[in-house]
Amino acid sequence: MTATNDPADPAPAWPDEPTEAQFGPHRFYAGEGGGSAEFRGARFNAADLRGARFTDCDLTGVTIRDGWLVNVSISGYLSNVTVNGVDVSDFVGAELDRRHPERVQFREGQTADDLRAMWDTIERLWAEAGERAGRLPAAALAEQVDGEWSFEQTLRHLVFITDAWASRTVLDEPMPYHPLGLPQSWYPAAAAAALGIDLTAQPGYAEIRAARADRMAVMRRIVAGLTNDGLGRLCQRSPAPGYPDEERTVIDCVSVVMDEEIEHYRFAVRDLAALEAR
Repeated sequence: MTATNDPADPAPAWPDEPTEAQFGPHRFYAGEGGGSAEFRGARFNAADLRGARFTDCDLTGVTIRDGWLVNVSISGYLSNVTVNGVDVSDFVGAELDRRHPERVQFREGQTADDLRAMWDTIERLWAEAGERAGRLPAAALAEQVDGEWSFEQTLRHLVFITDAWASRTVLDEPMPYHPLGLPQSWYPAAAAAALGIDLTAQPGYAEIRAARADRMAVMRRIVAGLTNDGLGRLCQRSPAPGYPDEERTVIDCVSVVMDEEIEHYRFAVRDLAALEAR
């Protein structure tokens, strides 16, 4: 998801859109051989796929001919997606930008001050989402809408993201992981357990909120201390064992956290609206 930045150049640019297929919103690329290859190159002719669900799947190069796409829901990174001969990628991106202008602010950021302003926006958006969540019955916050993460699970995931992409990388802490953090779906349960994370835990909302507030304060301290020259500093640790070995700069890692915050906010308010409508 990130591009290497040279600290000798002008203030580093924020990461470009990914050019390779990505697994999940975390921009983790499994690479060749990553994920199950069971259906690579498969052909489905006159097959009934009603109700099928594809999660964290690499669908690069998939072709659908003469299909019935009715009540279909698709989310993910789009590039050169053609529907009935029309590339809809730019239209979808523009509509998302209209609904969520924080996406534009994120892409246009260039400096340490931009990052601080972006974090101000993220804090404001999540404060608003938290107020909405607080008006719902407690059980609704643990409810999965259409099989997606619940509001509680989303907050737990963002705790893990901060631990992995801020405390571990930027702050160089070897084991910063909160036990109630929730890694992305591809991360092995045994690896999570080795980090002290209990995937079977069912913490209460108050405990989740406390962990989330603590991790947001960590990000606030990081962005408060950023300088333009320091954005290109190379981080010495990967986000967690099992992540690919590659160069990651401070701006890369901070941008991952912010991208996750923005995208999961979008998912969260989508599901909050569904819960509020009941």
